[in-house]
Amino acid sequence: MTFRTVLVANRGEIALRVIRACRSLGLRSIVVHSAADAGAAYLALADEALCIGPGPAAASYLDPGLILLAANATGAEAIHPGYGFLSENAGFAEAVERAGLVFIGPTAPVIRMMGDKIEAKAAMRRSGVPCVPGSEGALPEDHAACAAIAEATGYPLIVKAAGGGGGRGMRVVREPAALREAIKMTREEARRAFGNPELYLEKFLEHPRHIEIQVLCDQHGAALWLGERDCSLQRRHQKVVEEAPAPGLPRAEIAALGERCAAACRAIGYRGAGTFEFLYEDGLFAFIEMNTRIQVEHPVTEAITGIDILREQIRVAMGERLAFDQDDIAIQGHALECRINAEDAFSGLPSPGRVTEWHAPGGPGIRVDSHMAPGSEVPPHYDSLIAKVIAHGKDREESLRRMSTALNEIRIEGVATNIGLHRLILDDPDFRRGKTTIHHLERRLAHRLTTEEGA
Repeated sequence: MTFRTVLVANRGEIALRVIRACRSLGLRSIVVHSAADAGAAYLALADEALCIGPGPAAASYLDPGLILLAANATGAEAIHPGYGFLSENAGFAEAVERAGLVFIGPTAPVIRMMGDKIEAKAAMRRSGVPCVPGSEGALPEDHAACAAIAEATGYPLIVKAAGGGGGRGMRVVREPAALREAIKMTREEARRAFGNPELYLEKFLEHPRHIEIQVLCDQHGAALWLGERDCSLQRRHQKVVEEAPAPGLPRAEIAALGERCAAACRAIGYRGAGTFEFLYEDGLFAFIEMNTRIQVEHPVTEAITGIDILREQIRVAMGERLAFDQDDIAIQGHALECRINAEDAFSGLPSPGRVTEWHAPGGPGIRVDSHMAPGSEVPPHYDSLIAKVIAHGKDREESLRRMSTALNEIRIEGVATNIGLHRLILDDPDFRRGKTTIHHLERRLAHRLTTEEGA
């Protein structure tokens, strides 16, 4: 299982992050890229870079055959998928293993189990992880049976696709009369988008926070949790700001939840890095899904624990034991992350183009994860994330001050960015008090738009 060369099957800041982790372990890194990314500065930091296709992701980063061909041509022994693209594709993980390579992530059966929300919830219930009240399995075809399940769950509720994610394949139902049409429309959407028409329903929580538990597991039975994150600041189901630890939550309750997540990992045979996502409302946690990969927001956990999660993820894939145990994990201070996207700050419209000026912030407690440089291109084919600014301080107030300073210092020209949105968030009284829910940002933006139109 030992390997010396890792192929990075991703792009942008996460590709650079993996390259750096490989270098820290003395491993060679080979990064694949599309023609649209051919001039990216980060490619020169890998030991080798190989173009695998044109700009559209379907013809490059999302083509398993091309990635495996590149691994074969370059002598790579392992593949790191990063996040997005093929990172949670069980078929790709299987293909990597069949080719005699190491997939840096969990096994294909575990990815498949956690990718099916119905199976995932069943596995969590067996391990004592709290779940949102709702159907025990897939909704039946018979509407009367569905209506009975809905009535037992209670309205409002949400109908979800078993294979869904990212905010797709779900509908809120507030009264019984709307249930039949919601099921019909969501089932058809699920069939077309995910190739899986199975649905389930859950109680709809009106004002929840989004809380995550980060886990790391090796192949020798160790399963550890690395604290929690609050990712409630979201727009169109996409996270905008993340922080750790979550403000105002009882530490004893978080610790109990973390231990249950670790136990669930041992029960399903999990390996590598992963994240349990929960909704939290009125003192209750409710599991919604598990991400079987590294996440965009992992730096805030790294900041408060001092653990290089990417490095450990690669070590675990090599068959090594985790270098620490649960008692070694101590939370130190507070960290915030702002996702800087090439998009209009308030409409959210993407802004591809050439970055003509790039000045990253610095100073005590500031980290910037980015693949950008003056002259870098932001292609139109991919996610608009161009940087992550992370601020770490001795407490939340210091991390907020440091983030505010960093946002005032950063300079990006040539493309529009959402830095103005982040400044708005940092000035928001509810956010400053740590009192936001997953709906807060969109309601705040709607209020801002209404106020502007009325002016």
